[in-house]
Formats: sequence, structure tokens, C-alpha cells
Amino acid sequence: MIKRYSWFVVLLAAACEPREQLVEEKPTSFCLSESLRGQLALDTLQERDITQHITLTGEVSYNPDKMVQFVSWVTGMTIQTYFSLGDFVKQGQLLATFKSPALHSLLAEKRSIELQRRLAERQLIAAQGLHADHIASDRDLVEAKSALEKLNAELGNIEANLSLFHPNPAQGTFEIRSPSSGYIVEKNINSGMPINDGDNLFTVSGLADVWVMANVYATDMQFVKEGVDAEIRTLAYPGAVFHGRISALPQVFDRHERVLKARIVIANEGLKLKPGMSADVVVTRRTGNATVALPADAVIFDDNQYFAVVYGGDCDLQLRRISLLSRDQDWCFVSEGLKAGECVVTENHLLIYEKIKG
Repeated sequence: MIKRYSWFVVLLAAACEPREQLVEEKPTSFCLSESLRGQLALDTLQERDITQHITLTGEVSYNPDKMVQFVSWVTGMTIQTYFSLGDFVKQGQLLATFKSPALHSLLAEKRSIELQRRLAERQLIAAQGLHADHIASDRDLVEAKSALEKLNAELGNIEANLSLFHPNPAQGTFEIRSPSSGYIVEKNINSGMPINDGDNLFTVSGLADVWVMANVYATDMQFVKEGVDAEIRTLAYPGAVFHGRISALPQVFDRHERVLKARIVIANEGLKLKPGMSADVVVTRRTGNATVALPADAVIFDDNQYFAVVYGGDCDLQLRRISLLSRDQDWCFVSEGLKAGECVVTENHLLIYEKIKG
């Protein structure tokens, strides 16, 4: 009876053993053929700073420092427009013509002040002569100078206002010209449309560099700092990566979205990034520690274990089980199993893995 119980305990213990069997590390006894050797890619391992990647959502925006809004301060009626949304315009280029009673009144006021100024100039010359002959007093001379200065100031203000709307006396219209070179990114004026005081008629912006505004939630605040490198990816350009750096991080949350808006300034080569385009922003966080790293594509995951194929020569390949500290999109950081200076197979390593596993 005692023997029977003993065999029962043995069988029970065997039944309770884990069914999952670990894949053992194995060296290989075969040698690479020339054709297979040509299909492999190798990488020598080295220590790298351990990094973590944090993905944020974002949107491409204009650079406000390169953006000019044309806001009308008069009322009128648009006669003709000569531009469309998205057009590139040069500084001084004619964009629209319109009529405005207010500007016609301003022109009439300008002509009146010019006549008054000519009269004031003659009066000043006369006052200076009389003052030299001791006929006019100092006060008379000062008053003559003050009158001319006042008219010059009024005329300067009118000319400054009219400089925004260039008069065309032959047509009886006024012209709106582009205040700077750039792209029309907003258009609120069309032929035959009335213009009101305070209307933003159009916006011109340079797109040589743009801002990407990334949404930083409270849980990510500790990792996102000014000066941190960032990678920007968009659906419009799969596989393309735009590099930038967080240049500003406000201290106030956006009251509507409840996020901090981190600003990333990017040189917009080829004008690929368009304002309003959504983007994924990947921020790199450095831990300050270093360890052996291998390309993420070189890691093999099988039976809940991680492996790498170590290359010591065409007849010296080994399947090595490894332990990972962490990983990001590009690298796997190893805690055990590999050493700096060792060589691993990074392309077609699955072929070698299957041969070794056999």
C-alpha cells in the first residue's frame, strides 16, 4: 500500500509540472552557404543610452512670427480680387480693388490739408522775416512753427492710412496690395462682397518653417521638457520622419482641451507640412543609464521568450536567449544575454533561427 501511494505522488508531481517548455540556447553545427551569407545583415553591438519614446498627438500650425493679417479699418465694396487661397504672393502684389466713401473723404481731406500746409509754410517764412526785423514777437514765430508742425502731423497720419489702400484716381478705386511675401492661408474677400470695418480680409504667411503644437497630458508632463528632441510623423507621408525640438512649453493648461500645448519649430523643407495637418509627435526620454542595445528588428520572440542570433563566423552561429530592460521603436535594451562587441544577425535572422531550432 505504501508503494502504491508513492507511485501516486510521483505521478501527481509529474502532472503538475509546467507544460510550457523553454526553447534552449543552441549552437549550430552547419555553415552558411555563400548565397545565404549574402542575404544576411550584421550589426556589432554597443552600449547606448536607455531611451523611452512617448507618443503625443499634435497639429501643424502657422508660425505667427511669419504671418500677417490684413484687417480693414474702412467700409466699402469689393470690385475685383486677383488671388485664391493657397496662392503664393509677393510683397506689393495687387490682390484686390474696391471702392470706399470713407477713403474718398480721406483723399479730399488730404488735399485740403496740403493747401493749408502750403499757406502755413508761407506764413512761417513771413513770420521769420518779420521776427528778424524785430517786428514779429517770439510768440508769433512759435505759433507759425506750431501751426505748420500740426498740419504736417495730420498729413502724415492720412498718408499712413492711405498707404494701406493705394488710390487709383484714373479708375476711381483703391487697391489692396500684399503687405509681405508668402502664401495666402486665409481668404475672406471676394468680388462684389461688402467690406466692413474690422474685417480680416486675408492672411499671408511664410511656410519655410512651421509650428507643430503637441498635446501634453498631465500624465506625460514629467517626461516632456523644453529642449527635448521630437520626431513628427504624418499620415500624408508614411515612413517620413520630421525632426524638431520642443522650443516652448507653457505653464497654463488649455482650458478647453485640458492639455499643455508644446511648441515644436520645424524647418519645412519642400513645404510638405501644411497648417491644419494632424501629426503624431514622438518625444524621446533619456533615463541617464546605458546598456547593450540591438536593433528592434533583430529580436526574435518565440514561446514567450526573446532571442537573438549571435554571429561568430560562417560556421559559428548561436541562438541566444536574452532579457530586455525596455524597448522603443528602434532599439531593444538588453539586461542579460548579450555583450558589447558581439555581432548579431539583423536581417533574415529568422532563417537561421529555424535552422538552429531545427
